[in-house]
Amino acid sequence: MFATRAARPGLKAVTVARPALSNNYATLREIEGRLKSIKNIQKITGTMKIVASTKLARAQKAMSDSRTYGQNSNTVFEKAETKPLESGKTLLIVASSDKGLCGGIHSQLTKATRKRIAKDPNVDIVVLGEKVKAPLARASGKNIKLSFSNVGKNIPTFMEAQAIADQIIQLDTQYDNVEIIYNAFKSAISYEPDAIPAFSEEVFKNSANFSAFEIEDEQLPNFREFALANTIYWALAEGHACEQSARRNAMDNASKNAGEMINKFQILFNRTRQAVITGELVEIITGAAASAES
Repeated sequence: MFATRAARPGLKAVTVARPALSNNYATLREIEGRLKSIKNIQKITGTMKIVASTKLARAQKAMSDSRTYGQNSNTVFEKAETKPLESGKTLLIVASSDKGLCGGIHSQLTKATRKRIAKDPNVDIVVLGEKVKAPLARASGKNIKLSFSNVGKNIPTFMEAQAIADQIIQLDTQYDNVEIIYNAFKSAISYEPDAIPAFSEEVFKNSANFSAFEIEDEQLPNFREFALANTIYWALAEGHACEQSARRNAMDNASKNAGEMINKFQILFNRTRQAVITGELVEIITGAAASAES
């Protein structure tokens, strides 16, 4: 049987006394922890900047080599006066990568692709890299016919571009016009989206000056695949150089911002510590004076 309320012994709540933490001390620990975090971030961004700077030199060399391939292929179309068909089926190849931490390089490429899709909503899309695939899939998922991952981890090679071109040519739809949208390298601090055209055998065969080239009909498919691989290689190499340049600039800006934050928090830490020390000295002096009077 449980005892009734009247029969229960009176209980008295006992509060265990705990030492109160100083607000100033807690604030100092918080500021010190924030300083350590920002300094660690600055070390990481500084290291990434050095790595990107090293990779940029090799990426620029590969970009120069790829331009030789791509521009020579485009020279043939220019001299043949090849022009895209107004009513032909168009394929957009978006040359991106799988890596981030490189500023707005992928978002600019996405915006340029969306503008191109707005002009012709029926275009098909092939995406190279995962960074552009996600935003394009949300708005134009039905237009994406093929996508490639693991792009941009290393310096692009012609063999990779040739493998991509082979997969694109095996698509069921026959495309009259092909546009490769990529980031064009302008300088170490400047890049902008651009497009390189490519054409089918029929469009090239119907060019105004096609007769000036001694190309047999059996050789046209091979030439088209080779020209497409050259152009994709050019676009990937240019985009890789832009990515390394953008990553270096982004990490440089992040390091500078971290340095500014460190200076601000260091000043705040010094002022708060000085205030704590002054407060403790005032308490000691006041206590000593009170003891002397008593």
